Amino acid sequence: MPSPQSPGYPPRYPAPPYAQYPGIDPAAPFGRHPVTGQPLSDKSKTVAGLLQLLGLLGIAGIGRIYLGQIGLGVAQLLVGFATCGLGAVIWGIVDALLILTDKVSDPQGRPLRDGT
Repeated sequence: MPSPQSPGYPPRYPAPPYAQYPGIDPAAPFGRHPVTGQPLSDKSKTVAGLLQLLGLLGIAGIGRIYLGQIGLGVAQLLVGFATCGLGAVIWGIVDALLILTDKVSDPQGRPLRDGT
């Protein structure tokens, strides 16, 4: 059986460095915001918004914890527990709308990316 380096096989070349692939920006591996040009976050606004909608069940703050905003997420959880879920419902819905309408960024200030 011929080896991959023998005649009859195409030659194997090493892969080019990461930056040489067309269309991939090493400074923005998840793409750039179409209007501002800022690098996009590795966090998804869809996932964060849906997790924040758990506030409808009285558990707000999970979306913020997913985004890396631990302090705000814990504060939302505590308000939800202190108000027997009513505060979580209101804060969770408002915060989910803010997340899903691009008003919230990740802790590094990058806009959240679309999709999962």
